[in-house]
Amino acid sequence: MDPIRERPVLDVSGLPTVMFGKANTTWLANLLYMMIEGTMFALVVASYFYLRTRSSSWPPGNLPPTLGWGITSGAIFLISLVPARYAQRVAPSGDRSKIRWGLLALAGVAVIAMVVRGFELANLNCRWNENAYASTVWALLGLHTGHLITEFIETVVILCVSFTDKMEGTRLADVAINSDYWYFVVVTAILSDFVIYGTTRFL
Repeated sequence: MDPIRERPVLDVSGLPTVMFGKANTTWLANLLYMMIEGTMFALVVASYFYLRTRSSSWPPGNLPPTLGWGITSGAIFLISLVPARYAQRVAPSGDRSKIRWGLLALAGVAVIAMVVRGFELANLNCRWNENAYASTVWALLGLHTGHLITEFIETVVILCVSFTDKMEGTRLADVAINSDYWYFVVVTAILSDFVIYGTTRFL
């Protein structure tokens, strides 16, 4: 009988148990998810501009949405980048206290953004079923509102976890990835604001 051959063994005990950024497969999954959602936004925006080419006046038979609420909303989303970035920066340290403060601030700004979004919807100066323009505007803002609410819920869930002993390992990476998705929410908010409030005045 042939002697048993020894198999080479690779010692991986020194490797980190959790990775952040591109080295984390969840980061890649989150990126692919944002690409899918971004495509949805692109389709709605493309529909909006297609409809614009079919109308001699824009918006057709409606006043433009109230600009003040759009500016306020955009400013709030830009401010939200501060707590989102802070939470992402302190996540690798595992400092639960700092992580909680970052997530709490982010959740708080999200609440303010949702309240302002309510005023935005009330001041679009059109009903969702009034015409094709109105339906597209409501669809775009409604799509983004869905993402805003979803991200708020996710942030609150991670915030709750941060008060337990489970806030370690991959949960720390989840904090950083949550901020990545918030950046996506901010970018789509600014683009949506430009389409809804800008093109009705400049096109």
